[in-house]
Amino acid sequence: MTLFRRRLLETPRELLYHATRGALDSAGLELKDVEAVVLGSAPDAFDGVHMKGEYLAEGAGVFNKPHQRVYVGGATGVFVPIAAWWHVASGMFDVVLAAAEEKMSPLHPHPQYAFWSIFDWALERPLGVNLLWIFSLQMTEYMSRYGVRDEDIALVSVKNKGNALLHPSAQAAAKISVEDVMQSETIVWPVRRLMVSPTSDGAAAVVLASESVARRLTDDPVWIAGVGWNVDSQYWTDRELAYQPHTRRAADMAFRMAGIDRPRKQLSFVEPYDPFAHLELVNLESMGIFGKGESVRALKEGVLDRDGELPSTPSGGLLGVGNPIAAAGMMKVVECYLQLSGKAGRRQLRSDLEAAACQAWGDLLQASTVMVLTR
Repeated sequence: MTLFRRRLLETPRELLYHATRGALDSAGLELKDVEAVVLGSAPDAFDGVHMKGEYLAEGAGVFNKPHQRVYVGGATGVFVPIAAWWHVASGMFDVVLAAAEEKMSPLHPHPQYAFWSIFDWALERPLGVNLLWIFSLQMTEYMSRYGVRDEDIALVSVKNKGNALLHPSAQAAAKISVEDVMQSETIVWPVRRLMVSPTSDGAAAVVLASESVARRLTDDPVWIAGVGWNVDSQYWTDRELAYQPHTRRAADMAFRMAGIDRPRKQLSFVEPYDPFAHLELVNLESMGIFGKGESVRALKEGVLDRDGELPSTPSGGLLGVGNPIAAAGMMKVVECYLQLSGKAGRRQLRSDLEAAACQAWGDLLQASTVMVLTR
């Protein structure tokens, strides 16, 4: 991973190069060992480069080898290694590089403007819609439906920003209180500034290998045991926002493939998508790890803490580490690998971790990707 920051001086290609070089070095490989490359990046409008897959290719060392760019909005970060997984699982490739990049800062006056064009031009754009007030609607519905207070949701920001204090790439790590969150600027009620992930630049990469190659590279590989993805209708206005069936379908697909039928008991930790504080709770419930409205109690009782029964977002997540969209989801895959392999340094949870799930989510509240990794 690179640092996650706003206004990094590196170009998108350079960010991707640093992440790629780090991934290859950690695997003891050279570029010549990579047989195919899968890239991920969110809307081209962020940095004004069209055909961005072709533009980024050079930064990931794509020379005379198969190359694919995938994009499913905020769900891209986990979908990139899923796409790399099927390249390897097909039997056609033994070593595939999966890399994701985002440089949001060049778009002025704010990256939110890149999203405006995704809304229906007749039904939604005339309202002046943006993602911030859509998520405020979602948070309001979640609070109303399950009797959750905004002070409860503020606990997610406290937890994740605190966890990020141990992450070397973190942009928005902080030791804060619920009171700090509640007193921060109201962006669109009930969303406060400290409930929102920051605008970020950054890149992250992983190397996937077939079993025979993995056995040569390491005595203790981490395996991809399950993958899942699902996309719902683009019309977010006519469906429930506080629970996401497409996320449940993606999680069920990954859990079924991994042989997991009791995720709360069988997973050692989870990395759900958390661009807004309430979304960690919504995603945990939509994945079927907790029942509807039940993740709040787990949060308040310490179940989701680093030393809890099921640690959630030990990396610090998007709220604490940062949110360069495609790279943010990949960061969660990287965290699962580091924790399971015992290489997470100061933020290592414990030594007997067995399985983890990471999830990314996005587009018009419609796409979800899930991956299960095991020892």
